[in-house]
Amino acid sequence: MLREWTRADTIDLLSVPTADDDKYSRGVVALRTGSAEYPGAAVLGVEAAWRSGAGYVRYLGDAVGAVLARRPETVAGADIGDMRAGAWVIGSGSDAAHRSGHEQAVLVRILGGTAPVVVDAGALDLAEGAVAPLVLTPHAGELARLRQLLGLEVVDLSAEQTRVAAVVETAEHVGATVLLKGARSVVAAPRVTPIVVSGAPHWLATAGTGDVLAGILGTMLATNPDRPHSEAAAAAAWLHGYAAALASGTADGGIGHPIVALDVAEALPRAIGELLS
Repeated sequence: MLREWTRADTIDLLSVPTADDDKYSRGVVALRTGSAEYPGAAVLGVEAAWRSGAGYVRYLGDAVGAVLARRPETVAGADIGDMRAGAWVIGSGSDAAHRSGHEQAVLVRILGGTAPVVVDAGALDLAEGAVAPLVLTPHAGELARLRQLLGLEVVDLSAEQTRVAAVVETAEHVGATVLLKGARSVVAAPRVTPIVVSGAPHWLATAGTGDVLAGILGTMLATNPDRPHSEAAAAAAWLHGYAAALASGTADGGIGHPIVALDVAEALPRAIGELLS
């Protein structure tokens, strides 16, 4: 049995500030993303975290200059210190094969905390054995590599039934939520009915959009601390797709046009506004 995620489900997880809120209560998202080779991943994730409603965004990584040039509101630095985040985002724009010992130690520290962690791309190899609650965000190729690393059978993910089963098995093995990105994204968590999220335009299949999704998901987790992480992941995926539909001109059923990842991030406030109206 599958749960089809809906617009109404997404609206239910959108956070609307009140007169009693401040920047901290609106959600603190911290990102350890990007690298000297891929600074754009950090920029895209930070942009998405801000534009999806976080009240406070911290960036701790190797792309501080690029991040602050785009989003000067961001609090940036090299040391995580004793910072308490509502959610972390790690791994986007990084490569495990080139990870330094210092970077390894920082990521292990984050994964040993209590805040939920969005684990993307270059940090997926660190998922097994982590203490923190995790939401893994692989695409199909990354899921295959992760399953191989975990000692699970690498299967053909072209059929939805097999794809769902593989995501469920991976989630159960790691003890985490897994969001498999795709035309029909699949979300699974231990002892939870798997969720499928559809409706995203095919124009969304372009470089950097996964980094945007990671930033949205960080905000969804930080602003919904009492909701299941599988629901936060599904809401992030649906909102990501809807913002892409608005950006590409396909929201009304049209053919649309090409977009880049930053277009999706920039469309998030409009997407949220329309959902809440």
